[in-house]
Amino acid sequence: MNFCSDNVTGIAPAILEAIAAANAGSAMPYGDDPISQRLNSRFSELFETSVSVFPVATGSAANALALSTLCPPYGAIYCHAEAHINVDECGAPELFTGGAKLVTLSGEQGKLQANALAELLQKSGAGVVHHVQPAVVSLTQATEAGTVYTVAEVEAIAQVAHTHHLALHMDGARFANAVVSLGCSPATITWRAGVDVLSFGATKNGALAAEAVVFFNPEQAQDFIYRRKRGGHLFSKMRFLSAQLEAYLEQDLWLKNAAHANHMAQVLAQGLATVPGIELCYPVQANEIFAALPRPVLEGLLADGFQFYQWEGGDRPMVRLVTAFNTDLSDVQRLIEAAKHHAERLPALLS
Repeated sequence: MNFCSDNVTGIAPAILEAIAAANAGSAMPYGDDPISQRLNSRFSELFETSVSVFPVATGSAANALALSTLCPPYGAIYCHAEAHINVDECGAPELFTGGAKLVTLSGEQGKLQANALAELLQKSGAGVVHHVQPAVVSLTQATEAGTVYTVAEVEAIAQVAHTHHLALHMDGARFANAVVSLGCSPATITWRAGVDVLSFGATKNGALAAEAVVFFNPEQAQDFIYRRKRGGHLFSKMRFLSAQLEAYLEQDLWLKNAAHANHMAQVLAQGLATVPGIELCYPVQANEIFAALPRPVLEGLLADGFQFYQWEGGDRPMVRLVTAFNTDLSDVQRLIEAAKHHAERLPALLS
């Protein structure tokens, strides 16, 4: 009954089997194995265009290394104030870019707004030696609020970015959940919408430790091999990362896993919305739920053994509940019933 994160889960069986299969025999190191060599064609087929793909082990590495190829040390990276690169990566983007500055914007539901970005870039000081120079816009898809950028929203932001000669990066730690939510092709929400580089997540959706940096313009990836090596993510036994990514794509496992996680989030959200005193804070569009709970309900759920992250908020703190590829429907139903039970006790507790 752990709803803290989709990182609390184990490995999807098909991916675990792929790791075991890759363990048979020997293979050339540092990405020269047959599995790693197949990834470019596999991802190119997925995205319906020629791409360059680089496996890494963590999402933070994918983001920081991708941004380091797009942004000079004197550059600015524009992102939402709650973006993972700003809040949860311990300065990794600044480190790997050699000192670039993260410039944050607010926005409802965890999203950047194209018009606000355009207004800020108009006053950015481009070409002025005293200011950091605009270089990259980074979007989180799905967002840190559990919402999803629509194709039109990404297109609008891309147009602003490219008009000002900025690259557009997408942090896709939960990219699969966003694609399922939108019901569109991976190409439609990335390069066709104007995304230049994608951090393609797999770990939160069934992998052991596997992410990928996907360049939609291979020319931008020319020095990435050196940045990945310097950053400590050129694995000698790269086949074990590549095998995970290959299995992740096989027979649309990545979409099936995400569809289950999203469905469990919808069931949970709909159930909680019927509980007196509980308010959903954002639309539930992927696999994260943010809800304001009366403190007695929160304390009751914790006493029952449910686990989730919480933000203090007086009498009605906000909690985050995350579902995953293997979330059990019975756990979701137990949480809903427990919340109802504790909510029914509210009048007595308050009297």
